[in-house]
Amino acid sequence: MRTREIFTPGRFPTWTYVDDHLKDKEEQLKDTIEDGSMLVSISGPSKSGKTVFVENVLGRENLIQVTGAGVKASSDLWLRVFDIIGTPIEKSSSSSATKSGAIGGKVGGEGGILVAKAKGEASASAGYDSSQAQSETAAIDFLQLLIRELADTGFVVFIDDFHYIDQSIQSDLAEQIKEAIRQGVKFICASVPYHSDDVIRSNPDLRGRFFSIDFDYWNSDFLKKIAYKGFEKANIVYRNGLVDHLAEEAAGSPQLMQYLCLNACLEKGIRDVPDSRVDLIYEKEFFDEICRRTVASTDYSSIAEKMLDGPKTRGSDRKIYISKFGWQGDVYRLLLKALSIDPPRLNFRYQPLVDRISSLCDGASPSGSSITNACFHTANIANDSANDNVVEWDGDNDVFDIRDPYLLFYLRWSEIADG
Repeated sequence: MRTREIFTPGRFPTWTYVDDHLKDKEEQLKDTIEDGSMLVSISGPSKSGKTVFVENVLGRENLIQVTGAGVKASSDLWLRVFDIIGTPIEKSSSSSATKSGAIGGKVGGEGGILVAKAKGEASASAGYDSSQAQSETAAIDFLQLLIRELADTGFVVFIDDFHYIDQSIQSDLAEQIKEAIRQGVKFICASVPYHSDDVIRSNPDLRGRFFSIDFDYWNSDFLKKIAYKGFEKANIVYRNGLVDHLAEEAAGSPQLMQYLCLNACLEKGIRDVPDSRVDLIYEKEFFDEICRRTVASTDYSSIAEKMLDGPKTRGSDRKIYISKFGWQGDVYRLLLKALSIDPPRLNFRYQPLVDRISSLCDGASPSGSSITNACFHTANIANDSANDNVVEWDGDNDVFDIRDPYLLFYLRWSEIADG
């Protein structure tokens, strides 16, 4: 067996799935889907295991899985569903010589593969007026087609990354989803939460028709279980010191923990499960190599560089500070360096962040207003560059959140703030 089959970042973790802390959520998901009268709204941070959770509980063979990324109209999403289940989509011709094709038929599963079953034959109405046919086109009612194909089939439409869809489109989809649920189609929507209300949960059309399941980043104990399971399967004797450091660096992300464990094996030259036990102990140089190998898979260089530069200056140049590391930089460079130092954290309140920045300076350090302004601009720059909310600055409570553990990991191991 290959170690890549044991530690599987980005794929379903057959050998390293950890669900001890998810039992209540599993029961909630099963009960709600079985009931079939409510949309399941799963909300949680990026890389926190939402997709793997749904796949494990319901089985990938029962899911019609689509993503909200790139959806510009509600029809875009439904066309992705029809493409997966094999539903032919044919717009009727404006010519009377072409008959309108019948569309649809329930989908069924054979051997875990979704297949479409034809339900009707092409037909034309007797006595149809050809002059009307020259000027009319029949629009496809995607909602009714969706209901016709999937109602009471047992399949679940799983819309991942629902938050990527524009809010006006989300509202349209919410209304259509409500009607589809009423007619027997089952839905799950997964999204990343922000301080603003989730459109699904705040939509009046869905009040009383959704069940919410909330995820958070994993605590260290559960992340460590990924390593325990995987190293045991890989015939590796692990030491708690190494596992503790890996879990801390993963910053709550089970996917990142998978990457780190896999790269620990690869860095040691273990690509196949060895016949005899191999010992992994914590050594700083070895651990640093694991992290440097992992950061090569987390390229946030363009985003981090823009965060480092800050907004364009108007008028006088920014004040420059001297760091204890020997380099000089403005408040934006100090902010990025402060985010990257030990211990790794995703959430920073004002005073601890100020203390971190001050600890980096040899002499004078930025003032409070300078730091809060830098937090505000840095968050906007990062989110605009990523076209996603990877960072959030809560100006009302002076809290800086890194919403993607991979961004934090890149800041820590790319050494971008060191130049």
